Amino acid sequence: MNWFRYASPVEFYPLAGRMIPWFAIAAVLTTAFGLYWGFFQTPDILSQQKEYYRIIFVHVPAAWMSMWLYLVLVGWAVLGLIYNTRLSFMMAAAVAPTGALFTGIALLTGVLWGKTSWGTWWDWDPRLTSELILFFIYAGYMALQSAIEDSYRADRASALLAIVGLFCIPLIYWSINCPDPTQCAALHARSSMSAIETNILAAMWTMVFAFWMYSFAVIFVRVRNIILERERNSTWVSRLIGGDPS
Repeated sequence: MNWFRYASPVEFYPLAGRMIPWFAIAAVLTTAFGLYWGFFQTPDILSQQKEYYRIIFVHVPAAWMSMWLYLVLVGWAVLGLIYNTRLSFMMAAAVAPTGALFTGIALLTGVLWGKTSWGTWWDWDPRLTSELILFFIYAGYMALQSAIEDSYRADRASALLAIVGLFCIPLIYWSINCPDPTQCAALHARSSMSAIETNILAAMWTMVFAFWMYSFAVIFVRVRNIILERERNSTWVSRLIGGDPS
């Protein structure tokens, strides 16, 4: 099977349409299961933080997704620059809003967690600050896309911005895995995966999977809309809009 043919928007459009319902169903089911598991089937106390520690089942997966999706965005942007493939740039543009959404969720849940745990909404913690920078990079990417009317120029300019903004990912990683916690001045308590109770860790990974399924579903919906917008003058879109499946 020649998978490279799906690099064409006309071939990828129906494939994405067939996959969306499966990802959407998986997202709904695993999110419901993961939240139930995390909120009702895990221990009551973790590191003396009592019930409000359960925010990790949303906060941590959202923070991970914010970084992973940015890497996906940059990957598509680089492919577009190297191979000059239209679909690559469309995929990058479709990923950005979802990445920004998860970054916003990570920030919101982070400040809520900070208030309940340490009595402050914001303390310029390195992890929150670097995550805020990532949110601004997402916003800048989307703003640049919208500011340039010519999609060809917009794709390349925003791709370069995304590559430049890649510095933020190791910055966030360093803030989480700082070799000397005294130099990080972070409110966050550092804990390794091995130190987390197995039941808690399993529920957290379930939510990560749920967020990935959600991401696939909404990104494919968005990229189909982008394809229709950019290919609106093509024959196949005219046939599609006219109700001719051929």
